[in-house]
Amino acid sequence: MILKEVARELDELFKISTAECFDNAGLLCGNSEREVTGILITHDALEEVIEEAVARKTNLVVAFHPVIFSGLKSVTGKNYVEKAVLKAIENQIAIYAVHTAFDNDYYGVSYGLAEKLGLRKQRILIPKKKNLHRLDVYVPSAYVEAVRDAILAAGAGNIGFYKDCSFSVSGLGTFTPKAHAKPFTGESEVRSYVEEQVLSFVFEVHKKNEVLNAMYTAHPYEEVAYQVFLTENENHYLGFGRYGYLEKELGEKAFLGYVRETLGLRVIRYSGVLNKKIKKVAVLGGSGALGILAAHTLDCDAYLTGDLKYHDFFLSEKKMLLCDIGHFESERWVVDQLFERISEKFSKFAVLKGRICTNPVNYFFKEHD
Repeated sequence: MILKEVARELDELFKISTAECFDNAGLLCGNSEREVTGILITHDALEEVIEEAVARKTNLVVAFHPVIFSGLKSVTGKNYVEKAVLKAIENQIAIYAVHTAFDNDYYGVSYGLAEKLGLRKQRILIPKKKNLHRLDVYVPSAYVEAVRDAILAAGAGNIGFYKDCSFSVSGLGTFTPKAHAKPFTGESEVRSYVEEQVLSFVFEVHKKNEVLNAMYTAHPYEEVAYQVFLTENENHYLGFGRYGYLEKELGEKAFLGYVRETLGLRVIRYSGVLNKKIKKVAVLGGSGALGILAAHTLDCDAYLTGDLKYHDFFLSEKKMLLCDIGHFESERWVVDQLFERISEKFSKFAVLKGRICTNPVNYFFKEHD
């Protein structure tokens, strides 16, 4: 497979169009016509990772974090970003990143963290808003199934773990073709009465073009009558973070010990002890201060994430235990997650896990620790 074909498959596999608008997910560099010889999966596409890709005879690096995040005005190797990109270009290595598309994924980064903690009855912490559209289209009765099938095939009608969801109502449609119209049925300047059905579908915003194109293609009318509405419904299967319940409640110190041991952490930064039991827990992999309010709203007992600042800890409001377990540490299973999904998708070439730890943060402890 050539790179553009692989990238297209990855775009679909990770729903790359669901990445946040500030992000730079997708194919970052590479000749789209070059044959892919192998994939190396890594957390960050640093210079040493590109060297590993060369040594292991792979020419596509799939990284979680995008090494190119903002615009580059030159590529001369003056910083770690340019060094990585320059090394990739010189060695004909392509770079692809999933980042916030995988953060938003129902089985993405935060799911991996929640699973490691053994959280039960998991739900999305911050469901995606303004992400769902509803389509109503008026179809002559004889063409209902053809139009329905085409729209569903284009990706509409997916609600959580259900697909092919639609609704229809029968009615009587009227129209009068004007002089220059080319009606599918009826006569010019004569009002027509047609038995029709209104088909309704819900679909994600990023599928709009595909859904409407399928509707136009399958519909017999010259002018298709339809409406698209932006719904107020939250998408509870797409968004940041997870929350769930421990198998049994723990005291705060016992909970911190459980987290440290289960996740293999060296250090946890946390807010003041509240002398309360921990049962309902929220998590958000990466930089997750944005999830504190959501965890509060859901009455979580504890919230785990990374990159909390000094003043963020005050937001515990002495009601919830805030835990900063580290940015990399909260995402450390992402390579395994990506490997599982990508290796299942591609069998024509090698898919390998990167061996280099790209965590830039180190910790210094006293000897007795």
